[in-house]
Amino acid sequence: MSSDDLENYEAERELQLAQEYQDVAAMFRFAVETERRFYLANTVQITQVADAARPLIEVVLTDAWVWDMYRKTRFVPKVRVLTFKDVNVEELPPTDL
Repeated sequence: MSSDDLENYEAERELQLAQEYQDVAAMFRFAVETERRFYLANTVQITQVADAARPLIEVVLTDAWVWDMYRKTRFVPKVRVLTFKDVNVEELPPTDL
């Protein structure tokens, strides 16, 4: 497989992922961004685990979708993220059915 073939494959997978995101976004209440991943979820709980100069943040998501083009299953029942970095949580606007 040449580097051009690999780039074309990755570009196609990224396009498929973006299309899937547009299809499923209306099913979720929150968009969550961490330093490593982007998620859609219906429930988000954030807890400060350690009280220190660099507090450890625990983020628990339920009924989630993970933006990851290499993952076979992007729908997951529960995600637990531990991080020292910023976490961005946005409530998505409701959609009219």
